[in-house]
Amino acid sequence: MIEIILTRDGSQTLRNTELNETYHSIHGALQESQHVFIRQGLEYKLQQRLPRLAILEVGFGTGLNAWLTAQKVWGKEGLVSYVSLESFPLDHAIWSKLNYASDPKGLELFEKVHSATWDDPVLVTPNFSLHKIKSTLQQANLSSAAFDLIYFDAFAPEKQPEMWTLPSLEKVVAAMKPDAAFVTYCAKGQVKRDLKSMGLVVETLPGPPGKREMIRAIKG
Repeated sequence: MIEIILTRDGSQTLRNTELNETYHSIHGALQESQHVFIRQGLEYKLQQRLPRLAILEVGFGTGLNAWLTAQKVWGKEGLVSYVSLESFPLDHAIWSKLNYASDPKGLELFEKVHSATWDDPVLVTPNFSLHKIKSTLQQANLSSAAFDLIYFDAFAPEKQPEMWTLPSLEKVVAAMKPDAAFVTYCAKGQVKRDLKSMGLVVETLPGPPGKREMIRAIKG
């Protein structure tokens, strides 16, 4: 069962009652996504001024990261190609109640992100292409060296350990281009060691409110 809960920054998230796990930090869903994925991931790569930025998200969830990304690159030069994996897409009855958008333009974009057809690329804005794939990471067919940026936003290792195994991380790293960045809210030592074992340069960065650290790793 999925229920909507309010986090401390006023934005909502969801709780999976079977796992007893929230989709975002209870300290603030919006500020967590903005800090981990937008500031430390997207903005970091945008500084490189790539003509095309390919992003892979593991865990579409509430669509918050995709929506924030589409908003951030709105009107900018360059095309963003965004691929997102999700094995359990949310029903309209749930995602339509989330309170992330505070203005009509933002709400329209949020609805476009969620209404985009599954398993087909959709041009959501003139420079933001979204390809939502209904699949687990383990079953997904990922092209080698295809992505500039990874948003790794699976449930925590304690709740979804299969997502954080070495084979799962190896599959994601194989899909990264040279100099690609991998960002996640998780800062567990084993995850850092596994990423380092694959040749990535691992940075431990300050985390969002309520979490001391996060990871950004760069593929050499």
